[in-house]
Amino acid sequence: MKITDINTFLVRPRWCMVEIKTDEGITGWGEPVIEGKAATVRACVEEMKEYLLGRDPSYIEDIWNLLYRAGFYRGGPILMSAMAGIDQALWDIKGKVLGVPAYVLMGGKCREKMKVYSWVGGDRPADVGAAARKKQQEGFRAVKMNGTEELQMIDSYEKLDAVLERVASIREACGKHFGIAIDFHGRVHKPMAKILAKKLEEFDPMFIEEPVLCEHMEEFAEIARAVNIPIATGERLFTKYDYKRLFHAGGVSIIQPDLSHAGGLTEVRKIAAMAEAYDVALAPHCPLGPVALAACLQIDAVSYNAFIQEQSIGIHYNKDRSVLDYIANPEDFQFTDGYIQLPVRPGLGVEVHRALIVKENETPHSWKNPVWRHKDGSIAEW
Repeated sequence: MKITDINTFLVRPRWCMVEIKTDEGITGWGEPVIEGKAATVRACVEEMKEYLLGRDPSYIEDIWNLLYRAGFYRGGPILMSAMAGIDQALWDIKGKVLGVPAYVLMGGKCREKMKVYSWVGGDRPADVGAAARKKQQEGFRAVKMNGTEELQMIDSYEKLDAVLERVASIREACGKHFGIAIDFHGRVHKPMAKILAKKLEEFDPMFIEEPVLCEHMEEFAEIARAVNIPIATGERLFTKYDYKRLFHAGGVSIIQPDLSHAGGLTEVRKIAAMAEAYDVALAPHCPLGPVALAACLQIDAVSYNAFIQEQSIGIHYNKDRSVLDYIANPEDFQFTDGYIQLPVRPGLGVEVHRALIVKENETPHSWKNPVWRHKDGSIAEW
């Protein structure tokens, strides 16, 4: 079997898809994207084509190392996201060739289903209590919210009090044992991160995410010593080598590699195993589309330390199109009592609507994240 063609597509709301074709008529799909830089990642995939055409798609590990090591310059969001989508598509092909889900080829599943959470609120969350209660009534056992608006390095306690009020509203609406994840989204800087995290302890959050950016990963240990809340991070890390530094720095209880950013199944499988050795839990990042979610579930299936999965159905970023629009097997992506069953179809387990993807690509999106500024005019973290 040989790779004969590679096609890329930009589809709403903010995703990129890659299709890898073979001379035996089997096609694999991947989702290579960095939100806000989808066209850049797409161009990177196009540049990698010459390394792939004519290759046997079953040599996944060799192709991964070819794209990573032979390029000399390596790592980072663009290169690793392009590789991630290609890697997903190769695992999709291999599973389809052998007639099994990809996780069967990685040792087989260690669970039957995966716990999931849903998003509430938007970039500037407001009535999250009622929204969380609605998700609870739909069967979810946990939600995640953006905790805070933009914060300067030293900011007012008024903004912190607003965060506490929102989290309190969820706890009041949903009860003591409902899972609440609070995403700081890198908007909080070191001087205020410990203060806010300490104030949140009374609400027993499931975890706090990115209390500071991974650029300051040495600070996680200090925050962890001060606060009795699990710390999660990792969506902006892209290789096992990034995670090696994170594990050595300490303080993190949950890692969140993204299957469309961190080199695909091949790399995240290794990252998950590294985390297990440090007794660190896995909760893959996935505010993306159906192929990315299917890829996450393959890794969840084989990772003992996977405990919950993000998914973007109903997320505030999804305008005009959503996850299930692009697949012909939505029944395989239903949530029951806060869980999703593992994929059962060969490959990644997702049957895409190719015609819709092609149509969307005729008017490619150009989604960009908002640009925020503080009251003094300086740029704020989004």
